[in-house]
Amino acid sequence: METVTNKTLEKLKYDLVRAGLVQYEVIEQAEEISDAQNINIGQALINSGVITEDALLKFLENRLHIPYVNLDDYTLDVNCLKYVGYTDAKRYKIIPLFKIEDTLTVAMADPLDLFAIDRIIETAECSIEPVIASEQAIMKKIDEFYKTDDTVGEIFINESAGYDWQDELHSEDLSDNHIQKIIRAILKQAIIEEVHEITFQGESAGLAVNFKKNSEHINKGVIPNVLISSFVAKLKTLAELDPSVSEVPQLGKLIFKVDEIQLVASISTFPTIMGERIFLKIYKPPKALNKILSSERQLKPVRDALSKPGIILVCGSPLSGKTHVIYSLLLEAAKNGTKNIMTLESIAKYTLDGVNQCELNENIGFNMDKASRFIEFQSPDIIYLEGIKTKESFDYFAGLVFDGKTVIMEFLANNMEDMRNKMAFSDFETLKSLIGCMIFIHSKNSIEVFDKETIQKYLAT
Repeated sequence: METVTNKTLEKLKYDLVRAGLVQYEVIEQAEEISDAQNINIGQALINSGVITEDALLKFLENRLHIPYVNLDDYTLDVNCLKYVGYTDAKRYKIIPLFKIEDTLTVAMADPLDLFAIDRIIETAECSIEPVIASEQAIMKKIDEFYKTDDTVGEIFINESAGYDWQDELHSEDLSDNHIQKIIRAILKQAIIEEVHEITFQGESAGLAVNFKKNSEHINKGVIPNVLISSFVAKLKTLAELDPSVSEVPQLGKLIFKVDEIQLVASISTFPTIMGERIFLKIYKPPKALNKILSSERQLKPVRDALSKPGIILVCGSPLSGKTHVIYSLLLEAAKNGTKNIMTLESIAKYTLDGVNQCELNENIGFNMDKASRFIEFQSPDIIYLEGIKTKESFDYFAGLVFDGKTVIMEFLANNMEDMRNKMAFSDFETLKSLIGCMIFIHSKNSIEVFDKETIQKYLAT
């Protein structure tokens, strides 16, 4: 947990004693309370009733010669919100009030927090003039003025030749939902270009927007520094992530509609020295299995494998659609409602009727290792496991087959030869012997299905 401090009050706490406003012993007690409750020392003094917030703020105004502003009856310039992103506003308890020429006046609960001031100078690219305000009033204003619609909004793909999300970026839109329009425009261009992976990463010029296609990252423009904080905060909010946290990775998902069809994008944030890197992957809704495997010759071995213990291996290259096919398998298995079907996933891309989906949560220690040790107590018939990569994991889950389970796994392989070369390692000996069916995705329009006998012969040669 991040420790809450107020550098201004830490520096001036004994001046309160010298001014006769509080006693020395009270300061020591307030420090103990602030440590125990993770609040700043000023809030501890106010909560204990030894000094009012108004008296404390007036003291700081006189001592620092920085004006105090009562935000309760103050109207700020909403056009200035773009200079301080939601994340920075919330973290540093700061809100912009107005801008005259090259100077932005901001209300701060901690005006001696030089790191916060430097941060705002860097992002706003102008001089900063702080004034003192109540922490509670600042947080209230942040919630009031930064609150916008928490949905991406629907995307319509119509006449889209030459579409460029940067047209939205450079528009003169000053509305509260301009950032959402930029996010929507980026997603729209990705859908138009049939791109499933987008990365946002810091560069000197701003936040680079990259589309991944055919294993290459293609730069599609840059979000300028002045908008990065607002953009990242809004993207995190839409994905139900904590916009005030940037020091540790977070994982969430974004739900949006494209021409009335609901899509899901997983969002992963990761701290770097250039700020957070954000990875976004778009998933299309699963289809019925008979829409993917059209012939009975392909469907029969898959259905047979779903009805008996064994491993169903779904193979393909990155972005080949392995997850899409696996979700179709799960839907097929759930059709008659007689099986206990369970999944262990980092993010549940879509909610599947009749399937008990479980999302891992590293933040509370609920990882794959812990989940796998307890899932057996739920007596599943069919289990889907996302991202199994170690020999120990392969052996453990292969062992579930001996207990009568059907296990669905994905396996990364660029082609059949690559798959056979990887399977030649001794680590996979147990796994190979238990494969009851393999689905290999060569491309969107080319999928092969191998029954147990065929795949065993192929891997033995």
